[in-house]
Amino acid sequence: MLVDSHCHLDFPDFAEERAAVVDRAHAAGVGLMVTISTRVRRFDGVRAIAEAFDNVYCSVGTHPHNAAEELDITASQLVDLSRHPKVVAIGEAGLDYFYDKSPRDAQAQGLRTHIAAARETGLPLVIHARDADADMAAILENETGKGAFPFVLHCFSSGRRLAEIGVALGGYVSFSGILTFKNSTEIRAIAADLPPERLLVETDAPYLAPVPFRGKRNEPAHVVSTAAVLAETIGVSRDAIAGITTDNFFRLFSKVPRP
Repeated sequence: MLVDSHCHLDFPDFAEERAAVVDRAHAAGVGLMVTISTRVRRFDGVRAIAEAFDNVYCSVGTHPHNAAEELDITASQLVDLSRHPKVVAIGEAGLDYFYDKSPRDAQAQGLRTHIAAARETGLPLVIHARDADADMAAILENETGKGAFPFVLHCFSSGRRLAEIGVALGGYVSFSGILTFKNSTEIRAIAADLPPERLLVETDAPYLAPVPFRGKRNEPAHVVSTAAVLAETIGVSRDAIAGITTDNFFRLFSKVPRP
């Protein structure tokens, strides 16, 4: 079994065929999916999708693009919402200096709020990091000094140092379809050097479809293609990478009951 540890089933791209998308994932061997929150104020829709499907779970949080809109959301509110049995993670939160859709200080404030919620609940924080390696590393090191918290660097496309710091602090690293792109030689090199017990796979659907689906809408079933490239990258079989990444998922997303 494979797990798509990060997708966005609430996005309009899936509105007219959500059940079919979930069915195709199951048919492809993707046993579980986590649909990720990007706005707390729209969390009800994310939660409803997780409630509608036995094999779909969700997170609660605010994407850095939307950080300035939800600075009034407190760690206590995140903790309260996370008590729902289908909520298995906090986030996604983080820093995105590529688009800078929210002021950087707002992104950092939001990230620290989510870290506090992850620390209190023990649920993994789903971290979005783009073009912000130095500041992300500094915040992770500073906040870990206040007390450890579980986390995953999702859709990893950053530099080697951030991956190494993340692992050293106890975090996991998740790879999306980017891993399969022809120009992602350095990302594959980083993946090859990380401890296998810290690797996850995801789609970030509807974005970043892996080869051979690149340029099309992504969906959870396509995590199979990313897992195949990760297996080749670290020198194991496809069955082995399914076992490795699924075991890692249940270790990190410990609230999810193992089938």
